[in-house]
Amino acid sequence: MSDGKPQLGATAWAGQVLLYALFALLVGVFSNWPTYRHLAEGQSLIKLSFSHTGKPVSECHTQSAEQLAKLPPNMRAPVRCPRERSPIVVELDIDGTAVFRHTALPSGLAKDGAASVYHRFPIVSGSHRLVVRVNDDLRRTGFTHVREDSVTLSPAQILVIDFDPATQTITLQ
Repeated sequence: MSDGKPQLGATAWAGQVLLYALFALLVGVFSNWPTYRHLAEGQSLIKLSFSHTGKPVSECHTQSAEQLAKLPPNMRAPVRCPRERSPIVVELDIDGTAVFRHTALPSGLAKDGAASVYHRFPIVSGSHRLVVRVNDDLRRTGFTHVREDSVTLSPAQILVIDFDPATQTITLQ
């Protein structure tokens, strides 16, 4: 019985098997070659990675009765606070050497979102002295958060430097 579809012959079946075998061979070869090394021998990795919302760029201020009268009724909030947030200034020193200086700008059209920082530092395994400094308040000079710590990294270990907004501290994980 024929339903109008051409039937596959032995040659077509053999060709399909050959192509599937060739595809499986290619997948097998490229799953093991070339070898990928995450880090060089005796290396560790420090990742500086966080998103943080800075402090407002200025203080809230109370509006006078004259100022409120000039505004539409739906905008008559007695206290007006700025939406714009401070940029985040981050510095990282490893063993007394400045390795990273960066100012991350706040996201969003009104510059009211979080600023994000991500950077990788491959480093020789062993003991190191880290100093991480963060300033999240444009109105203050110096740094609002500082973390100094000694760490010992084993080969292929990854250390993540983060900022915990709940405790307002720099963390090393």
